[in-house]
Amino acid sequence: MPVKRVLAGTAAVALALAGWLAATLVLVLVSLEPAARSIFSAVLTERLPLVVLAWLAASALAFAVIRWLHERHVQTPLRLAEAAGVLLAADKGKTTPLELQGNAGTRALVERLNALARQRDDLRSTMAEQVSLSSQRLQQERNRLAALMSELRQSVVVCNLDGVVVLYNDQARQELRATATAGADLIAIGRSVYGALDRQLVAHALEQIRSRMIHGEASPSAQFVTSTVSGQLLRVHMAPVRIASGAPEEGDLGGFVLMLDNITHTFEQESLRDQLLHGLTEASRASLGNMQAAVDMLGYADIEPAMRERFLAVVRDELHAMSQRITDLAQRSASGLKTRWPMEDILGSDLLLAAQRKVTQGCDVAVTLEEVDGNCWLRVDSFRLIQAIASLSCRLVDEFGIRTLQLRLQKAGTRAHLDLVWTGQAMSTETVMGWELDPMRAGGDASALTVRDVIERHGGEFWFERERARHQALFRFLLPQAVAAEARETEGSRQLSSGDARPEYYDFDLFQVTGESSALEDRSLADLVYTVFDTETTGLDPSEGDEIIQIGAVRIVNRKLLQGECFEQLVNPGRVIPSASMAIHGITQDMVSGKPRIDRVLKAFHTFAEGSVLVAHNAAFDMKFLQLKEASCGVAFHQPVLDTLLLSAVVHPHQESHRLEEIAARLGIAVQGRHTALGDALVTAQVWLRLIALLQQAGIYTLGQAREAAQKTYFARVQY
Repeated sequence: MPVKRVLAGTAAVALALAGWLAATLVLVLVSLEPAARSIFSAVLTERLPLVVLAWLAASALAFAVIRWLHERHVQTPLRLAEAAGVLLAADKGKTTPLELQGNAGTRALVERLNALARQRDDLRSTMAEQVSLSSQRLQQERNRLAALMSELRQSVVVCNLDGVVVLYNDQARQELRATATAGADLIAIGRSVYGALDRQLVAHALEQIRSRMIHGEASPSAQFVTSTVSGQLLRVHMAPVRIASGAPEEGDLGGFVLMLDNITHTFEQESLRDQLLHGLTEASRASLGNMQAAVDMLGYADIEPAMRERFLAVVRDELHAMSQRITDLAQRSASGLKTRWPMEDILGSDLLLAAQRKVTQGCDVAVTLEEVDGNCWLRVDSFRLIQAIASLSCRLVDEFGIRTLQLRLQKAGTRAHLDLVWTGQAMSTETVMGWELDPMRAGGDASALTVRDVIERHGGEFWFERERARHQALFRFLLPQAVAAEARETEGSRQLSSGDARPEYYDFDLFQVTGESSALEDRSLADLVYTVFDTETTGLDPSEGDEIIQIGAVRIVNRKLLQGECFEQLVNPGRVIPSASMAIHGITQDMVSGKPRIDRVLKAFHTFAEGSVLVAHNAAFDMKFLQLKEASCGVAFHQPVLDTLLLSAVVHPHQESHRLEEIAARLGIAVQGRHTALGDALVTAQVWLRLIALLQQAGIYTLGQAREAAQKTYFARVQY
């Protein structure tokens, strides 16, 4: 193609030259006299080969010039464009620089392209190193996580909200494989867990967790029991996977963790025990009847000796048989494990709300809640109990045409009355017994269990009543109560927020920390472990007898605030707390009465802060209180100390105030729990995390640099 273009250009130039030459000769001939014209024509005819040769030479010269120009100004840029395309698509380490060619402008462009290519290669190399390092760390974390998971004796499966398995351990795989009919794997990464577990049970448990999260329960969980295709029984404990911190809202739920336990063997043992007890009861009833008859006959005074002996033999034989049966039962029961059917604690109003939705949707009937005790907690299998309520409701609708139902819940001593109430048709005892013994069915859901099975599992009772004064009839469930959630909180288990009971940060890089780490003074501020603390005291003069009455602290690891790892303890100061101090921190004499003394608390705090850098606001004040107690308590705080007051003055030297509230306001930090030890420690920790970045902007990167800069401020002169 390039040759054709050159030839075409040359031909055009040659034709132009020929035309120009012909035109020139014609003009010359026209301008000559006839005689001169004849002579010129004769000479031109004789010299025509020379003219043609000159034209050919000019055409050849034109070809050479056109070819050179085409090569320099057309071909070279096109080749560079192609080479640049190759350069763009080249893999890492296979880049060949472009050759310098063409005119000055093109050569300059080539140099710029080569510079960009080198820069691109450098960026690629840097990115590849970072990716490789990250991949190695990720692989290490995966290996560590796999090792931890493999060490767990509990079967664990982690799923997203759609039920897709995102993580499981080998114990879970083996557990579910054992329950499969053909030993197949029921779970795998990316596979739905509903191939192994009943979707309705999982959905019901998730609903309970969401409800508990909304109600502010710190560690919401749920459990249920399900049967597999092969007839195995699994006890499943579910816990939420949170995707956000803060208020416990439904949107915080990003998935769930399932912990599985095969209880088939223990359940079979319990069933066998129940059968043995039932057999003992029935056989003993017969024996007691025989003995009662014999005793009645022995009561006659005129009974013959032979007859008396026969009746005494009956009593002896029956007593021996009963003794043998009891001995046999004790021996057989001792070989098994006693397993109770797992129940869950649930707020009664939540249970009724769930039952209301279930009955309304499944039975097409209006359901209202009346006389519901909002403080009544139940310990029940909520899924099965709701099934029983829905089954009875649907039968009332289908067989008696009931259009309105009520649910009531009231405490009754250590138990609770859950009533399913309707107005209208009553029923016979035979009908009630039939419904109680029939398999449960509600809408499209069916179960092999009966209402009586559910009641017996709960150790409860069930009966039919009529309230003639209200012209109503009802089914009453007598159910066990549970202790309210507030009562289950133990002393000292105060949580910072609803989500703080769960560890919120895992850092596998901590496995790499060794005793051979470089000196702390040369360590980066971002890499250190910190204990941020605060104290509340009886006054401001530790040298004149003022004492610590509260210590609060939190930890920072790899620039992450671990609110789940906190320290908070009231201290009995052994002296009266002045009213002026109480007005500031709100700690009264009654609050510290009976609390441990400073010697015990300071040892515990020393253990909590061990191996970390201490951080406090106006640290000189707090450290003076600690240091005055070191000798008597047998501890010493030798670790470095950083003061957020001094370091705030380093990064913001022109600010008028460096009070904790002012610093927090400048840095956009919300202040909560001010003038409580733990509250102030939390605010100080958040301030310190912001100060690290500001110090780096000021060229302060290491602990030594930060301490040196802090000592140069005016506030460092303050002594206590």
